[in-house]
Amino acid sequence: MPSFDIASKVDPQTLDNAVNVAKKEIDNRWDFKGTHVTFELNKKDMVLDIEVESDMKLKQLEDVLLTKAMRQGLEAKSFDLSKEAHASGKYVRKTIPIRNGIDRETAKKIVKHIKDSGLKVQAAIMDDTIRVTGKKIDDLQAVMNLCRSAADIEVPLQFTNMKS
Repeated sequence: MPSFDIASKVDPQTLDNAVNVAKKEIDNRWDFKGTHVTFELNKKDMVLDIEVESDMKLKQLEDVLLTKAMRQGLEAKSFDLSKEAHASGKYVRKTIPIRNGIDRETAKKIVKHIKDSGLKVQAAIMDDTIRVTGKKIDDLQAVMNLCRSAADIEVPLQFTNMKS
């Protein structure tokens, strides 16, 4: 029976490369010369810590990070930018979690979308991936297109382990 997995993985090396390229860009930009900018990636917790002097510089830093990450092949949805920055002394700090894996709520939402579509496939949640099986490969491809077009899914999706 044909099947595939829906996953949401971020390659740590690609993420590290994107952060290093963004650091290099920030070091070379004239508008960041002589200002305090700290940019740390915690690979263990998959969290990016940013510390800058103002909100405007924080927005510019986020923009540079997203641009460089997308050029490295990471999706912008991989970064959870929804948390607010907080002031600490004369600096503004922000912690950006990296979305790695599909959490339970998002997995349930994806499975519900698949079941509501009326396609003759079965979807099962397996830890941080979703396995989709069906009799026809065309149905599986329709599920892939359905998941790509769903607007309320906040995580980047990869379709792996296709078997026929």
